[in-house]
Amino acid sequence: MFTLFFNTLSIMFYQNTILCDAPEPWQIGFQDPATPVVEGMFFFHNYLMIFLIIIGFFVCWMLYYVYKNFDVLLNAPVIKFTHSSLLEIIWTIIPAICLLIVAIPSFTLLYSLDELIDPLLTLKVIGHQWYWSYEYSDYILMCGDSLNFDSYMIAGDDLMKGRFRLLEVDNKVFLPILSHIRVLVTASDVIHSWAIPSFGIKVDACPGRLSQASLFLKREGIYFGQCSEICGVNHGFMPIVVEGLPGTQFIKWISEKLVSSN
Repeated sequence: MFTLFFNTLSIMFYQNTILCDAPEPWQIGFQDPATPVVEGMFFFHNYLMIFLIIIGFFVCWMLYYVYKNFDVLLNAPVIKFTHSSLLEIIWTIIPAICLLIVAIPSFTLLYSLDELIDPLLTLKVIGHQWYWSYEYSDYILMCGDSLNFDSYMIAGDDLMKGRFRLLEVDNKVFLPILSHIRVLVTASDVIHSWAIPSFGIKVDACPGRLSQASLFLKREGIYFGQCSEICGVNHGFMPIVVEGLPGTQFIKWISEKLVSSN
């Protein structure tokens, strides 16, 4: 019931605000979810906050009660005892029940992160010092290679007015919405990490190892991320930009990219 209540409030909130898909000054909350995984994280966070608030108020009340009623200057010395079976049963059973209630949706969300579905598209991500390379493995050029390109950060002097500093790139990644996508992540030199908060995805890019993640975009938008593993002096200059497009627009972009690359 609590989950349904917070889900309804969250949906009403989203419908009346501008979606946040990039970091904002003084931001302390989540970016708006663009995938079912992040929605699950968001709602589980709200669900968990119910228990944290209740437990926090109870502990504060107990501290106040003890301070007020067991002050040696205000009350006579209390009866000393060393064992209470009833009290030990209570403070064992109640926390165990709380942990069980929290664990059930937690494990459900955890296992959903590893769910693998036959993908419509495969995107290969390669981390370099200090830029990203992307390869659309399902689309082959006339030379026999897969469609691929590099993505570098746009320097501050080259930014257009209104663009994000340290987050814009010269070549964005375009992905179709409402489609299951497989993301393969690796690195060519040192360990990097491909992370986009709105997707709820953070995959380490390790040299000689291919990591896999699933992605399902629910809406259009431009999403920003950054390398999240310290990889050298220019670690902070490896932004990630992904734009979600409807299927027809994505096919049009792919067609134009194939023609220009051949």
